[in-house]
Amino acid sequence: MSSLQDPYSTFAGFSPEELGFLQHATPDLTESQKKYFYMVYSNKRKNSQDILLFTLLGFVGFAGIQRFVLGQIGMGILYFFTGGLCVIGTIVDLINNKSITLEYNKNMAYESYQMAKMSS
Repeated sequence: MSSLQDPYSTFAGFSPEELGFLQHATPDLTESQKKYFYMVYSNKRKNSQDILLFTLLGFVGFAGIQRFVLGQIGMGILYFFTGGLCVIGTIVDLINNKSITLEYNKNMAYESYQMAKMSS
């Protein structure tokens, strides 16, 4: 991947923190491994705006959807049956949606990196 063609610029809702993390995490990959990493990561990452919308659904009776989307099934079930932990958890998730999404995306980047290192 050339420096003129940044594949991460095609992601929606891409934060500078996420870009810095990915650039720091992938310099030792070969070109084919970077392409594989990009392909895998682009399918796994989540957009913080989508998580924000799922969190807002918690205020109309569907609490916890954001946790299910982020793979936190236990927390999703807890939010669902407690009304978003009495709406307080939903408010906290609303405020912290970007950091929750960034944490998830970092975990997916690590998994994608491991898969890319095992390829070719």
